[in-house]
Amino acid sequence: MEWIKVNIDKLFNFGVEVFKKLGVPEDDAKIVMDVLIASDRRGISSHGVARMRRYVNGIKSGIMKPVAKIEILKETPNTILASGGDGLGQVVGYKVMEMVIKKALDNNVCVGVVRNSNHYGIAGYYAMMALKHDLIGVSLTNSAPLMVPTYGKDAVLGTNPLALAFPAGKEKPIVLDMATSTVPRGKLEVYNRLSKPLPITWATDETGRPTQDAARVLANLLERKGGGLLPLGGADEETGGHKGYGLSFVIDILTGVLSGGAFGPNTYKKKGEPPNICHMFAALRIDAFMPVEEFKARLDEYINILRNCPKADGATRIYVAGEKEAEKEELHKDFVEIDPKVYEDLKSISEELSVPMEF
Repeated sequence: MEWIKVNIDKLFNFGVEVFKKLGVPEDDAKIVMDVLIASDRRGISSHGVARMRRYVNGIKSGIMKPVAKIEILKETPNTILASGGDGLGQVVGYKVMEMVIKKALDNNVCVGVVRNSNHYGIAGYYAMMALKHDLIGVSLTNSAPLMVPTYGKDAVLGTNPLALAFPAGKEKPIVLDMATSTVPRGKLEVYNRLSKPLPITWATDETGRPTQDAARVLANLLERKGGGLLPLGGADEETGGHKGYGLSFVIDILTGVLSGGAFGPNTYKKKGEPPNICHMFAALRIDAFMPVEEFKARLDEYINILRNCPKADGATRIYVAGEKEAEKEELHKDFVEIDPKVYEDLKSISEELSVPMEF
């Protein structure tokens, strides 16, 4: 399959017009498209413009509000509790992370938790917002119940990703951005679009047995018929699956439980109703501990220790977290690559909303 190269500026403008047509304020539409295109630029196609259909349908159905009315429910110099007002997750995430960063700059550290939000795209985007301020950034979110607990049959946990971003000196920032399942649902959607069999360690069918049928897993998840994604580490304790399960659980405590929002199977509980997705954001001043340049130099040293350690037979390179994505981002300064099925979906959105697709 040959991927289609699309000019970033044209894709961005198209998306902004699509969301404006649905009642999203222009500045908020720009935030949504920046997050989506950042994902495609970093090679995370599962969370890029392929998600536009999900948001278009979400706004049309009423589960996502086009105007995110963020309400601060409680705050201190170092904490924020907010409601996203069922708005688009990218807008909620961006604006709350901005508040968190401001408080951290004033008070060394800030943690914000959010309830009543929606899917916010890649967790790493919000953690990386802290980098331009020489802060350490953290972003966590819960999600729809897509993952089975270790030795469980039904999906009751989210893929619940986490992201941490650390500024470096001469090296690129370290950005760890990962789901707590073996893969996110978006990866299954990519395999389904490409008609590729799943690796046997990724998911289970409605009986709890491993399957390579992406369409079957996705259909079962949609109808909550059983089965789902496997935790990071796979199906058994012997392979470390209980660790991915435990990570997902504690992220849901920090997001859904702590915010007073939905958690586990209570997210996306009823069709047609807002999902009450919850997030946590944090920012930390490095110079509360040591001079920023000293930290960056120490991190550079560590990066090079890892990169230059002896390689396994047949291996040519050792990567650090976020390095592959950063290199892809450099390659995709002017264009992104999308698969033909996503391109066709964008065409259908263009026709539905009478927004010209000039790419």
